[in-house]
Amino acid sequence: MVISGVNTADLVVLKEEEKIALLQEIRNTGSKAARDKLIQGNLRLVLSVIQRFAGRGEDMDDLFQIGVVGLMKAINNFDLTKQVRFSTYCVPMISGELRRYLRNFNQIKVSRSL
Repeated sequence: MVISGVNTADLVVLKEEEKIALLQEIRNTGSKAARDKLIQGNLRLVLSVIQRFAGRGEDMDDLFQIGVVGLMKAINNFDLTKQVRFSTYCVPMISGELRRYLRNFNQIKVSRSL
């Protein structure tokens, strides 16, 4: 399947050690190549999260793009000093970004407190 121009069959998955090494490189040098590789290596995670939101009548391309925005926010905010897996941190960030999108662009406006 192709979503947002990305063939999902060709996606690679990084090991946790590779993710941590890339995150350290991003923190130390600000490497764009390491950031891109980390994003590419976690696109399957984004796909798994957006499948939960697929039956709501939204376009999968839009959900995928919003999920990638959540992934980028997770990369920016991840704390390497904590003893937590990167994917464990990413899933709530991605799903939160998707929920925010669905809440803000819904036909009926519902406050966040409800």
